[in-house]
Amino acid sequence: MAEKPTLRWGILATGMISSWFVADLSLDRQDAQANHVIQAIGSSSLEKGKAFVAEHLPGKSPTVYGSYEELYADPEVDIIYIGTPHSFHKQNCLDAIRHGKNVLCEKAFALTAPEACEVLDAAREKGVFIMEAMWTRFFPIVRALQQKLHEEKAIGAVHRAFCDFSFDMKIPSLGPASRLKNPALGAGTLLDIGIYSLTWTILGLEPPLGPAPARAAPEKTPKVVAAQSLDDGVDVATTIVLLYEDGRQGIATAHATVKSQRDFARIEGSEGTVIVEGDAAAVPSSFIVKKLDGEEKRYDFPRPGRGFYWEADAVALDIAAGRKENAIMPWAETLRVMEIMDETRRQGGARFPVDKD
Repeated sequence: MAEKPTLRWGILATGMISSWFVADLSLDRQDAQANHVIQAIGSSSLEKGKAFVAEHLPGKSPTVYGSYEELYADPEVDIIYIGTPHSFHKQNCLDAIRHGKNVLCEKAFALTAPEACEVLDAAREKGVFIMEAMWTRFFPIVRALQQKLHEEKAIGAVHRAFCDFSFDMKIPSLGPASRLKNPALGAGTLLDIGIYSLTWTILGLEPPLGPAPARAAPEKTPKVVAAQSLDDGVDVATTIVLLYEDGRQGIATAHATVKSQRDFARIEGSEGTVIVEGDAAAVPSSFIVKKLDGEEKRYDFPRPGRGFYWEADAVALDIAAGRKENAIMPWAETLRVMEIMDETRRQGGARFPVDKD
């Protein structure tokens, strides 16, 4: 049996998402497909970096840097995990690429599709691996669901998909510098949680991306009809309707003042319906197949930790094999989703300073 690949991670930024990521990589898993080493931490200050290690990596001793530049330059780091706010992703990626580092960058990959193009072009030129960290796509439940829908045709021809991801972000009470309130930081529901709703409508309506017999490339971008509710220029509610040429429809919603129910997604077909459940759209735990004749079957999927390790394993296997992008989350899909979100904001009215009129 081939030895598991080992990947040495440099963690850029010490916020909540980075703490979740390192906790998952530190889990002892029997099904792990790779060995993950937290090699180094890059923070805006040495004190913050050391505090992060003390709290989230007890018993471990990664190198701690008080600047991002030192992290990029560390020769012992194979890949940079970027956990900064959306607006910093483009520059963080470009800086890591400049140093020849592989990159896993949190979603949303950038503020706009043109920014994403610039990053991907740089990665292509440098010859490094890069992927958007849309972790949910790597959950076993997603592959099982798409197999039921698109290979086994469990509910016949799929016609519609709905998904909502909403919770009370308390945006009105936040200060102007908050990443959820400041448009310069990519504030609003769309890039933060709406991207999950959009992803689920795509997962429900389209055959899976990935190795054969799955599709090798994303489908043509559907027509987008969108609306947003704005508060001081920040979208506090977003609705996206995807209209496919063959009649399929997807409805993705996100809201900053109400909370989604556990049954956050519904996929309707000619012979039944699938309900997807979980604490939120980011962390699905089960789905129910309901046939028109009344037959129902539930599928549950355990998830030790939070589930970030599945995408990390996939990245490690890709890099070990010399691949520069991932088949489940390829560059073309990142760009297509960014383009849909750009069009959503164009119609809905949420603007970022980097937008070009």
